[in-house]
Amino acid sequence: MIEFNLEVDASGLMCPLPLLRLKKALMTLASGEVVKVIATDPAAHLDFGVYALQSGHQIIEQLKQDDQQIFYVKKH
Repeated sequence: MIEFNLEVDASGLMCPLPLLRLKKALMTLASGEVVKVIATDPAAHLDFGVYALQSGHQIIEQLKQDDQQIFYVKKH
């Protein structure tokens, strides 16, 4: 189990809302802290992946459970 500092449930939201929720959550965290995001948007992994590459944040784990994708993102 990965430890995280904040959980964001973006279930039922479509692009770009899950990404916007992630960005907002990361603004509240200190460097090195982790946010867990739950998303049901099938394209969330694409949005989060590009955002992580551009921003320097790190996706430390990505899981798929049924129709949910769960991301653990570490703030740079």
